[in-house]
Amino acid sequence: MSALLDVRVAAIRQLTPVIREYRLEALTGALPGFSAGSHVQLHLPNGRRNAYSLLGDPADTRQYRIAVRHQEASRGGSRYLHQVLQAGDRLRISAPANLFPLHSEARQHLLVAAGIGITPFLAFSHELLRRNADFELHYAYRSGTSDAYLAELRQWLGPRLNEYPSGVRRFDPVALFEDRPLGAHVYACGPQPLLLDLREQAAAQGWSERRVHWEAFAAPEPGQPFRVELARSGRQLEVAAGESLLEALEAVGIEVPNLCRGGVCGQCRTTYLKGDVEHRDHVLGAEERAGSLMPCVSRGCGSPILLDI
Repeated sequence: MSALLDVRVAAIRQLTPVIREYRLEALTGALPGFSAGSHVQLHLPNGRRNAYSLLGDPADTRQYRIAVRHQEASRGGSRYLHQVLQAGDRLRISAPANLFPLHSEARQHLLVAAGIGITPFLAFSHELLRRNADFELHYAYRSGTSDAYLAELRQWLGPRLNEYPSGVRRFDPVALFEDRPLGAHVYACGPQPLLLDLREQAAAQGWSERRVHWEAFAAPEPGQPFRVELARSGRQLEVAAGESLLEALEAVGIEVPNLCRGGVCGQCRTTYLKGDVEHRDHVLGAEERAGSLMPCVSRGCGSPILLDI
């Protein structure tokens, strides 16, 4: 894993009752540049490592900006950020990585966000406006709760912004794909049902998978506790119900390369030699799952897993 960056929380802003923005600045020197769609991992003092999209203008690297929604069922990440972290505190973060870039050959960019999924599209909007590109932003939200940045987006985007307030106007994935040029690409960030609807509708209308891009930084779902054995050392680990295999490995000092921690990027792919695995990733094919798993989301579901570690 690349060296971590030491930053200070320069400011915290309450955007809605459940969403806060955090501005981070370097303790020394300058922050690395980033491209629209990039994220960083926060390494929190309570041991949690969470990924968040950078929402500022990529042309401005004086500071990084992230926004975090306080989740009711927080595993410790959003709760720590909302209830413990203060302006002036220091944090360690990863360097920016981009798993959700703008497609270089797209003729039209269709951005679809729901709630806190708006965050990567702030940076997208800055970049696309600078390019004078053809794009639209479709934003579904709950007024007064998950409508972060709505006023700014109305000012920046004008008719490019399409709003879908909950209970007032419903987003229609069918209409999104109608009468689009061949070079149009869709980018989505939000809850899994939205992402699945868009991917299914794209397939139904004959769009190739390479024209539909999506991002989901959902925390791994809990499950039953399970046992893991490490083949090279013979060490055994117990993975708790609310803990991921990746977190269990990190807790005993075993670092596995990772970027998304949500079963999307494929960086933490690990070989296993035997055992029953519940695969929850979006990367591996059926044949690959016979010998590989993604410890950020995969769980045991029967006989103990023997990892090639």
